[in-house]
Amino acid sequence: MAGTGEAAAVRSQDASKARRLGELREFLMSRRARVSPAEAGLPDGGGRRRTPGLRREEVAVLAGVGASWYQWLEQGRDISVSPQVLDSVARVLKLSSAERRHLYVLAGLNPPAPEVDKADEAMCHGMQRLIDTWMPYPAHIMDRYYNCVMYNDAAGMVLGMRPEITQNCIVDFFTDPIYRSRNVRWRENAARVVAQFRASCSEYPEDEGFQEVLAQLRDAAGEEFTELWERRDVLPAGQVRKELTHPLVGALHVESTALRVPARPDLTIVLHTPLDEADTAAKLEWLASPEGRRGSMYPVAG
Repeated sequence: MAGTGEAAAVRSQDASKARRLGELREFLMSRRARVSPAEAGLPDGGGRRRTPGLRREEVAVLAGVGASWYQWLEQGRDISVSPQVLDSVARVLKLSSAERRHLYVLAGLNPPAPEVDKADEAMCHGMQRLIDTWMPYPAHIMDRYYNCVMYNDAAGMVLGMRPEITQNCIVDFFTDPIYRSRNVRWRENAARVVAQFRASCSEYPEDEGFQEVLAQLRDAAGEEFTELWERRDVLPAGQVRKELTHPLVGALHVESTALRVPARPDLTIVLHTPLDEADTAAKLEWLASPEGRRGSMYPVAG
């Protein structure tokens, strides 16, 4: 029976690979047909081409690979590929960041870290509208280094986000006395926050930006941060329950949810949702009212 099960597993793996390589063939053919010789910097042959797009041999020459090798790749043969060669093919075929990652997956390689395409760089205005619409509940957006890119008014009134702090969410988590004094479960959440930051660092192991934040944390937060960092715990970003205390309304119970936008993998949206305890939703609505705003004008009291 064991032999039968193993044989079935092998057949399933073979079928899965065949589907992946078949999809690789169709994907490369469709992308090649999309790029004109002029876009690739080649003459168009005086309009005498029988098919649109580039020919296989032209892709091979432009990518600096052998014509036979590229033909085998596009035919979906089970051949060895390297990231460097796939990047050359992706450049010639003018693949977007998402298409390049898709090419890696179809070729059987681990995809590179996601990047932001030029066409999606202007999404921040729409994301600001999103977190403003989340009012009266706190929301903010941070980049991959946990730098706060933008936040809504409720995040300022409830979480103490304000211009004069470092504007880095993990540094402020450890160093801002207002946030710490309001977070009832600060020590419980600290280990989770550090483990999530380590997971973010692991996605970009060569990125010096993370090393700069780590140096800032070690300097500003000292042993309190270092002890948690040396545990080497790793957790994905997700949901964190927060119990807060506000000087005007008292206890607040919220759940923060971290969301990634595929088109902007460099940004994370953090939305805080009120929980049923302590009449939190009504309190957040009052804080966002004119009366509540007058009571919590900057600087935010601890």
